[in-house]
Amino acid sequence: MNDHVMPGPTPMGSEPDAQRRLWLTVATGAAGAAAIGTAVPFVSTLAPSERAKAAGAPVEVDIANLAPGELRIVEWRGKPVWILRRTADMIAALKAANPELVDPGSERKQQPDYAANPYRSIEPDVFVAVGICTHLGCSPSMVKANSGNPSVPANWQGGFLCPCHGSTFDLAGRVFKNKPAPTNLEIPPHRYLSATRLLIGEDANGVAA
Repeated sequence: MNDHVMPGPTPMGSEPDAQRRLWLTVATGAAGAAAIGTAVPFVSTLAPSERAKAAGAPVEVDIANLAPGELRIVEWRGKPVWILRRTADMIAALKAANPELVDPGSERKQQPDYAANPYRSIEPDVFVAVGICTHLGCSPSMVKANSGNPSVPANWQGGFLCPCHGSTFDLAGRVFKNKPAPTNLEIPPHRYLSATRLLIGEDANGVAA
């Protein structure tokens, strides 16, 4: 398991700058460790200015070249937002994970109504989530199936591993049982501007409050 772990993770209610430093540091370390996952590119070409992001401006993302199985990260309101293009195998694995999850139906509503489905997304293949663990605010890393990572079960079907305290989430951001994280990952407001463009931070009801 990656040893690059932030000492004393910052609580989720902390100032945005402190939280941003936490997930950036954890994500940077995780990207350099093959045991945890692969390097994850940040999308910046369509992002608003730093001042606009701090004010909560929506972020537009072009996903035309997002390959199956690829994860990208954008920043919205000082938080990492994941955009994952799920493969057919990844989608099939979601149902198989249900018995091992705390809240498989996402009844605690960590997502907008339009993402209250088995995929927790608007489209089954494109998953959008805030990449912050619901335990103490670290940023999990993606661990693919058959990775050989000793920190996940042998029958691991792919998902996310928090390097701070070992919470694990499936490929819909749903937390596994007997882990420190109490709830599923948050799904931010988002909508499609076209088949290949996403807007993070705004949906049909307008900009997130």
